[in-house]
Amino acid sequence: MDSKPKPAVKVENVSVLFNLNKEKVDNLKEYFINLVTRKLHYNEFWALQDISFSVMPGERIGILGFNGAGKSTLLKVVAGVLKPTKGSVSVEGVIAPLLELGAGFDMNYTGRENIFLYGATMGYSRKFIEERYDGILSFSELEEFIDVPVKNYSSGMRARLGFAIATAVEPEILILDEILSVGDAKFKKKSEAKIRSMFEKGVTVLFVSHSTDQVRALCNTAILLEKGKVTASGTAEQVCAIYDEKVNKKR
Repeated sequence: MDSKPKPAVKVENVSVLFNLNKEKVDNLKEYFINLVTRKLHYNEFWALQDISFSVMPGERIGILGFNGAGKSTLLKVVAGVLKPTKGSVSVEGVIAPLLELGAGFDMNYTGRENIFLYGATMGYSRKFIEERYDGILSFSELEEFIDVPVKNYSSGMRARLGFAIATAVEPEILILDEILSVGDAKFKKKSEAKIRSMFEKGVTVLFVSHSTDQVRALCNTAILLEKGKVTASGTAEQVCAIYDEKVNKKR
């Protein structure tokens, strides 16, 4: 009997294609006319090309690359926000994706309504959110504003509420796009402490960053993305050294 642990995240031959519209279309009516008359032309852009890697439980992998390399697209595919054009992703465990916090909010709904809406988009049941509602509200520090429409929130308030919902679970896999600093100085400390506590519990981490110092400090393995392809993989130290060399050559 094979007792080897399963990967927490397994990415197999993943490619993502975006169609970029060549023409400027000013309104929806013009778009549909062009679509029906086949006057719409696209440039194909492969954001990711044949990406494969595995992350074992408790492993912390850094994802490095210059702007446009496909790092954020890859995180969205792993988080289930984006479907790959080709290939597959398998995930074992509960994910906390700390990506575009508050991006799924309905601006006309109150903070209270958005807690349940945002929770549903992350795959949590109403009962699950109800059980954690008080903790989410307390952590966000938005008690006075919870029945106010989110369109009246500042971007910092929206991010705080998004962070509080996303971290309400006990995640086994944490997806981080850069080190999160949410809200004012006091809340930044609180959010950073929350992330550190997750690290200490041995969660699996996928961490995108431009900072090799952060990747060296937080991760034990890493991959380097260039134009949607993996061009290096190995220990955090090995991949950071390759990336640093490329950064120095660009200067």
